[in-house]
Amino acid sequence: MDIKAKVEEIVSRLRSDKSLMARFQSEPVKAVEELLGCDLPDDQISGIVDAVKAKLGADKLSGVLGGLFGR
Repeated sequence: MDIKAKVEEIVSRLRSDKSLMARFQSEPVKAVEELLGCDLPDDQISGIVDAVKAKLGADKLSGVLGGLFGR
């Protein structure tokens, strides 16, 4: 499994589906397992959840900084 590609896919799906994003915010592990279609060990799924959160946070920060610096 290409983790980076899966993280990008999950982030894309979360951005396009507000109800899915709400589920991710309330139950990130269950939402990611549902999106992946498999049940992974806790340490692996936690890493993916953290990567998705980081990607979503980085994108928000990029948008804010882009607005501040006339992007």
